[in-house]
Amino acid sequence: MTLTRTIPILRIFDERKAKEFYRDFLGFKIDWEHHFEDNTPLYMQVSRGDVILHLSEHYGDGVPGTALMIVMTGIESYQRQLSQKKYKYYRPGIQLQPWNAKEMAVIDPFGNRIRLTEFLKPGAPKAKKKGRR
Repeated sequence: MTLTRTIPILRIFDERKAKEFYRDFLGFKIDWEHHFEDNTPLYMQVSRGDVILHLSEHYGDGVPGTALMIVMTGIESYQRQLSQKKYKYYRPGIQLQPWNAKEMAVIDPFGNRIRLTEFLKPGAPKAKKKGRR
C-alpha cells in the first residue's frame, strides 16, 4: 500500500464568492466543476502549483472554520502580489513564528483559515519568544 496525497475538502456557501477569493485573489485555477444536475450544490477542484483543494457546497463536506497549512517558498513575493490586488476583504501580512517560519494567514469568505507557511533555513533568525520579563 502507498498513500500518495491529501486533498482537503473545504466547505463553501457561495460559488461567486469562492471563485472571487480562490481564483481572483489567491490565484488558484479552477480545474473542474461538478453539479449533479441544475440547481444542486457545487463541488469543484482548484489548484496552484502542487496544491489541490476541493471546494464543496454539499452539506457534510467539510466544516466551516477548518484550518489548513500550505507550505510554500517565496512568501514575501506572494504577499506583495496579493497586496497589489487591493482585495476588498483582505490585506494579509507576514508574521515570523517561533517554529522558525514565516506565516501569512488568510480567511476565506466561509471562515476557513489558510496558513501559508515558509519554513526558514537552518541558522536563519528565529522569532523571539514572547513572555514575561
